[in-house]
Amino acid sequence: MLISLDHPQTPEVEVGELLTVVVVKSANILKDIRSNIKDLVGGRMIHYEKLIQDAVDTALQELEQKAKDRGYDGVLGVKIVSPTVVIGGAEVVVYGNGFKKKV
Repeated sequence: MLISLDHPQTPEVEVGELLTVVVVKSANILKDIRSNIKDLVGGRMIHYEKLIQDAVDTALQELEQKAKDRGYDGVLGVKIVSPTVVIGGAEVVVYGNGFKKKV
């Protein structure tokens, strides 16, 4: 469970440690060249959009798994740092605090 609220809405939640995940996905060199040529004439760079979306999805899945591995029920205050297109790839950082439900 990933939650973007910064503060728990109930006292039955115990907030834990900060969890972070960094994902860097490499671009397909042929699609990268084609996207760079397309950029010369304008238009959407769908290859990079898909690359960034894949990196974000992977980072969120890894954040959720990291929380489970550390015994948390989920992550509170999930933030996605502005994804960055780097030479030949995309970088994404996600973070939030693990939480446990008090029962």
